[in-house]
Amino acid sequence: MTTLTKLPHSCVRIDDGARSLVIDPGIFADVPAALDGTETVLITHEHPDHVDVEPVRAAAKANPRLRIWAPPSLAASLGLGEQVVAVSPGETFSAGGFDVEVFGGQHALLHPSVPVIQNNGYLVDGTIYHPGDSFIVPTKQPQLLLLPIMAPWSKTAEVVDFAVSVRAPRALPIHDGLLNEPGLRFIEGHVTRIGGEHGVEYTTAAPGSTFSV
Repeated sequence: MTTLTKLPHSCVRIDDGARSLVIDPGIFADVPAALDGTETVLITHEHPDHVDVEPVRAAAKANPRLRIWAPPSLAASLGLGEQVVAVSPGETFSAGGFDVEVFGGQHALLHPSVPVIQNNGYLVDGTIYHPGDSFIVPTKQPQLLLLPIMAPWSKTAEVVDFAVSVRAPRALPIHDGLLNEPGLRFIEGHVTRIGGEHGVEYTTAAPGSTFSV
């Protein structure tokens, strides 16, 4: 059975007994705990809330078997040699036994004065989609969408429209580390109601929650 554990902010861990991988171990997460027992890491982009560089580097240096897949600009800057693989949209690869397909290419626009950086969305085993900091709709329908519920680059209408457009039957929140409890519930109420009208079952998920996939 495959399980997904929601960790703080945009970090998640996927396990099925024989395999495990972690996506976006950023500064909101306890990176050593998130990476404990896994040798497979996917990183969507270079912002610190998605990759806490020094703990990730330390984990890689402590375990030569650990492998990281990341956008080219980030992969080059980590300085970990063959332990890091640069991947871009349109590519497919195997990561720790999981089949991964890359979508997207760019971070969502925050402001015209802020440079747009590389961002990968990852579809894992054709089932779980993590878009990073983007609203890029994959060309394949996942079973579970990890939904950026709030960000400086988004508004609630875009969050709702993204959930509806992806059309995954289930959605869980990510990118929620900047919200307090009332703010989170306010946005989730709209996603639950409107998404539900379009067949998307949204589930609230606190850090540490585990779900069968």
